[in-house]
Amino acid sequence: MDHDNYPDSFLRQILGDARTIAMVGSSDNWVRPSYFAMKYLQSKGYRVIPVNPKAEGKEILGEKVYASLKDVPHRIDMVDIFRNSEAAGPITDEAVEVGAPVVWMQLGVRNDEAAARAEAAGLKVVMDRCPKIEYGRLNAELGWSGVNSRVITAKRARRAGGPVRRGSLSSRR
Repeated sequence: MDHDNYPDSFLRQILGDARTIAMVGSSDNWVRPSYFAMKYLQSKGYRVIPVNPKAEGKEILGEKVYASLKDVPHRIDMVDIFRNSEAAGPITDEAVEVGAPVVWMQLGVRNDEAAARAEAAGLKVVMDRCPKIEYGRLNAELGWSGVNSRVITAKRARRAGGPVRRGSLSSRR
């Protein structure tokens, strides 16, 4: 597999076959990328199981957090790695042990040695990509700014002191 260029059909098949994603490095902090990637994937019908030893036993977005992939009592269709490239090696090896068919390393995460071991064991591997972004891209959900957040608007915000009147001096301050 050329890990610099993934065919859309390859990514589409992975995202189409997966139902349960174990997200290693999940965070309960709503400003972290793993949090909104998890929330987005949940909104698309995926079950996303957070894996983070520091948050074991807590809940993130309604799902119980597990310390490791070995602790997850559910079938895992894909392991999404939100850790650095060095940490991706042992996580990939654990994904092989638990029988996950796919390892997906997030943007900026690449470990060619771990990918080779996983592929030798029959797993599909994606590196340096985000499933949230790829899902949106493959399903024509990306807007002009690169996201479809429905937050960006051309409407003028109201000021705290009341409505803004167009053409008045107060609207030009």
